Order: sequence, then C-alpha cells, then structure tokens
Amino acid sequence: MADMMIGLQNIGCHNINLVTPTHVMPNILNAVRIALKKGLRIPLVYNTSGYERLEMVKMLDGIVDIYLPDFKYMHSDKAAAYSAGASDYPERAKKAIAEMHRQAGELKVDKRGIAMRGLIIRHLVMPNRVAGTKEFVRWVVEALPKSTYVNIMSQYRVEYKAYDYPEIARGVTVREFLEAVGWAKKYGLTNLDNKTISLWNYYQK
Repeated sequence: MADMMIGLQNIGCHNINLVTPTHVMPNILNAVRIALKKGLRIPLVYNTSGYERLEMVKMLDGIVDIYLPDFKYMHSDKAAAYSAGASDYPERAKKAIAEMHRQAGELKVDKRGIAMRGLIIRHLVMPNRVAGTKEFVRWVVEALPKSTYVNIMSQYRVEYKAYDYPEIARGVTVREFLEAVGWAKKYGLTNLDNKTISLWNYYQK
C-alpha cells in the first residue's frame, strides 16, 4: 500500500484519498508511516460518511491533512430509519466533525486552487427535508466558523430500499435545492462550494 501511495504521487495525483477507511485504519497508518519514509509529500484525505468514533478521529491528529466528511442527517429518527438503525449518527457526526476542524482548520488551497489542508463538509439535500438541511446549516454556523467550506449537493438518487419509503422515493426538486442553498446564505455561510453556487445561480435564471 505504501508503494501505491508513492506511485500515485509520482504520476501527479494531488492527494491520497482514503474512502471509508475507518475499519482498516491500522493498516493504512502503517502504510503511511512507510510511505513518509519513502518521500510521500502529498496530502492525506480522510473521506468519510461522518459516522465516526471521536476517539478514532483524535488518533488521526497530525496525520490527516484534509477531512472530507458527509453530514447526512440532523435528526436521529431519520438516521435510524434510513441508515441501518444508526440513531446516534447526528451526535457522532457533530463531535467528529468538530474535532476534524480543531485538527485541520479551515480549507487552505495552493496557488493552483488545489486543497492542501482543512475541512470540507458535504451535505446531500434529500426530498421532503429529510436530511434536516436547515438545522444542519444552523449547526455549522453555531459550532464552526461561518467560513467553513460546505458543499451542498443535489444529486440524491433513489436506489435499493429507498423505494420502500415514499417520502424519499423520488429525486430532489429544483425548489428543494434552492431552498437548501437559500438557508445557507440566510444563516451566513460564506464559503460554499463553487459547484453549489454555480448550480444555484443556474436555477435562479
């Protein structure tokens, strides 16, 4: 794995993107240790659903450069219904993301605009306000700097058992997406993802 990391760096990759890595972190940390000795210099990205143990995130202090968590649901009943009974998702995500920000801070990019360090939060808008987007935005504003980088996404798709729940068995409407971004603007988030803003501007026409 260490050699793969070095290989990716050698072909010009901007970072090492670790997707849903929690369950194999001991192996990854060992590989990172070896790769650093071999000259790994590009950022390490921790790409996660947000459902993390605080203790695990604390162990990554000084190792991970960029945290890329989702914040899926703000309400425990929705998390329990749609994510295998994970009613503790909102509280776990809040604690984990706050710690991620403590470690990595706000997003920093180089002169090319490439992310080098910091926190990027993704939030997927869902039909019928299921994700609790308004409450999510308010939490970010209250718990983190208003300049926290947030990507509000519209690409929800109905898959698998989602068809069993009428309230989420359809895509997100333009009105729902505009409402979500409108809340972010209303509550003062100042660093929304460029794609979020571009799509919002397009739909405003």
